[in-house]
Amino acid sequence: MEPMRPEESKVLNDLGTDLVARASGLAARVNPILSAGLGDLVRSMNCYYSNLIEGHHTLPVDIDRALHNDYAEEPERRNLQKEARAHIEIQRLIDRGAAPSPVVSTEFILWVHREFCQRLPEDLLWVENPETHERLKVVPGELRQRHVKVGRHVPIDPEDIPRFLERFAEAYTSPTLSKLQKIVGVAASHHRLLWIHPFLDGNGRVTRLFSHAWLRELGIGSDLWAISRGLARQVDTYKKMLMVADEPRRGDLDGRGNLTQQGLKEFCEFFLRTCLDQITFMEGLLEPAELLRRIEIWCEEETRARRLSRGSWSLLREAVVAGEFARGRAAELTGYGIRQARTVLNTLIDQGYLVSETTRSPVRLGFPVHIIDRWFPRLYVAPANAGQ
Repeated sequence: MEPMRPEESKVLNDLGTDLVARASGLAARVNPILSAGLGDLVRSMNCYYSNLIEGHHTLPVDIDRALHNDYAEEPERRNLQKEARAHIEIQRLIDRGAAPSPVVSTEFILWVHREFCQRLPEDLLWVENPETHERLKVVPGELRQRHVKVGRHVPIDPEDIPRFLERFAEAYTSPTLSKLQKIVGVAASHHRLLWIHPFLDGNGRVTRLFSHAWLRELGIGSDLWAISRGLARQVDTYKKMLMVADEPRRGDLDGRGNLTQQGLKEFCEFFLRTCLDQITFMEGLLEPAELLRRIEIWCEEETRARRLSRGSWSLLREAVVAGEFARGRAAELTGYGIRQARTVLNTLIDQGYLVSETTRSPVRLGFPVHIIDRWFPRLYVAPANAGQ
């Protein structure tokens, strides 16, 4: 499995430095209350794209319905809804600090697999050996006990997995590593965990959740962006770069480990550039003036169509700018009398454009699935080759 990290590189160091700066800038751009609300939307988006990488195309509306316990009668579609909900629930636990710590540990990796798989329907806990057609049961949180082959890659023997995971954790948690080295380590570890292939099934999803969690632990990941969108939108390149880093050492000038140093460096560059690309995308999407403009245009159209009352825009604008506001301010913000202002407010709440924990709590912006394309264009886009 060595080398665990690429050699020092100006390109990788520059990418890591840019990632720190851009992630901090994105976090500062959005009101913290609005950011927390956006977290549910980004988790659904991350799930959607992670599913695409696995070849499972679950529509955003089906994901939203699953979160509201509204499942399809068709078994295959219902199973994918439950899979999506499981992914979102695990990411929510990670985002809320309810996962084991530190992230780079066998305990965390086993926890992700166990928590995810035990939420899956029985039908999704079976895999078939493509050569023998033998059906094998996936046990939540249990390390692989069989030999497997993934494309051209033949992962390590099952009895060696615990030792390799121990080395994996040791290599990326060394006290001698700087924060910049750990950031590059996020990219390297993404490949190395997939290379170990610790589980019979679910390795891709566990690895993407692992990377998300470690980025958060390093103060770079947040509720506002997700790596899976970038990986899914160039899934062929993603898989190609993983295979490049799978290759054995290319000669005396290619590092000192068993695997290619240059291939790992190329994958790390790809991974970090993908992170930066997704932060850039979300920066544009969440730029306050542009977000307000899109919502205002939509609100004007809804008002003309008499689906919303006049005065709605002033309440939505306040939710974007301030993050939340007290219900009692509706009259002040709309300029209407108390009764009329309350009607406007309640209409927005009933339709999900504003949400509140209780009937007396402040209200904040909501994100019903049917307006996502208008408020956040290109957030959900299915690449033509995703999952192929």
